[in-house]
Amino acid sequence: MSESTWRKSSRSATNAQCVELAVAGGRTAVRDSKNRGAGTLVFTSRAFRAFLDGARR
Repeated sequence: MSESTWRKSSRSATNAQCVELAVAGGRTAVRDSKNRGAGTLVFTSRAFRAFLDGARR
């Protein structure tokens, strides 16, 4: 995922306290935008979609 394009919500403006996402090869990676070196969580795209659906409900 290191060569993936990382993005964060446009609603975060200049606030650095957000999460960033990268999508590649059927996986979604999540990291802390203010501490990028702390690690990355990687999920299957299906699992991440299920998480988002649950969060929306």
